[in-house]
Amino acid sequence: MGRFEQRFEVMSNPDARSPGILPARGHNGCVGQPTQQETRRSRRDGGAAARPLPSRRELRERGSAGEHHVPAVGTAPAVYRRRRLIAGVIGLVLVGGAAVGVAGVVSGMTAAEPEDTDAVTALIGDLGADAPRASMLPAPAQSGEPAAAVVPEAAPDEATPADLCGTPAFTEALASGSDADAIAAAGGAEPFRSAVATGAAPCVDLHAADRIWVVVNKLNALDPIDYWPEPQARAEGVDRTSGGHMRADVAAALSQLVTAARDEGAGEIGVNSGFRSYERQVSTYRTYVGQLGQRNADLTSARPGHSEHQTGLAVDVVACDGGCGTIERFGGTVQSDWVAANAHRFGFIVRYGDGDTATTGYEYEPWHLRFIGTDLATRYAEGGYRTLEDFFGLPPAPEYAG
Repeated sequence: MGRFEQRFEVMSNPDARSPGILPARGHNGCVGQPTQQETRRSRRDGGAAARPLPSRRELRERGSAGEHHVPAVGTAPAVYRRRRLIAGVIGLVLVGGAAVGVAGVVSGMTAAEPEDTDAVTALIGDLGADAPRASMLPAPAQSGEPAAAVVPEAAPDEATPADLCGTPAFTEALASGSDADAIAAAGGAEPFRSAVATGAAPCVDLHAADRIWVVVNKLNALDPIDYWPEPQARAEGVDRTSGGHMRADVAAALSQLVTAARDEGAGEIGVNSGFRSYERQVSTYRTYVGQLGQRNADLTSARPGHSEHQTGLAVDVVACDGGCGTIERFGGTVQSDWVAANAHRFGFIVRYGDGDTATTGYEYEPWHLRFIGTDLATRYAEGGYRTLEDFFGLPPAPEYAG
């Protein structure tokens, strides 16, 4: 019990005072040293001068006996009035404080709702008419266990590709150097392509010049930049207007393509250009720049280190009915139409299609074939892809970085 509570109990109920609770006060009102303990008996024994006030019981007894006691001025009546006044004021203060407290609680309860609403609005914004209603929200779990998170099922064509680089069979096949084995270990052409395109196969290097999936363009230079493919060969049974060397596996595939075109009535197809070394590309590019200017040359010829011909995977073909023509005359021929529809059967694609300059950076070249293997080429054709950039999820490369 605190000092204020002690004083209130004593002042409001004089009969409840205990000896020695309140310290004595001096004439100046300051708290002095405690006096000797006194009781009602000691006050009565001390005489009238020592007894400032009669007890309530004594007053009632005197009143019933017809005695009229006139206290000294400023004693009994004034003191009782003062005590009752003080007790009443304190009671009013307490009652008023309780009322104010209750009002504050009620006010806080009623004011909480707009304050909470403002806080939520500050966090998620004012959704207006689009705000979700209570009926739209899932009901909480009633079993005492947390509700299980609802994970939407992925559509069949949106399945997350596996992490190929964490699969021992794939990494072993990749390390062996066999492109066909690596694709097979990935589960086929589409799982391989999807993993590469989505970044789930970071161990597959699209810059590596010795891989059939290499993407060389104006943003991707070859690695190494002076790469020289081995072994090389010429396509057997195929006419040529130049040296016509290329990677040996590409030469074998081209021989099959030319034979099939002949057997299927599409006419003869010959080779205009195959492998070109880094040094040869320096000379070729300079020639185009001298004839066309650099801007126009960049639409036709690749800068050294950025040419598909340097990989040994690219070949420019020509129509050879009654003699081989030029590459510029290949488009629109029976051979050109047949190649566009059937090249994938032998592992080739038309690398620079009509209308794809914004992605490839090169003008339409129906004669420029690029070998990526039968598995990837078939998937390329079936998927309706038009550029290797789109096929492997790479950004367009219409201009050189520097």
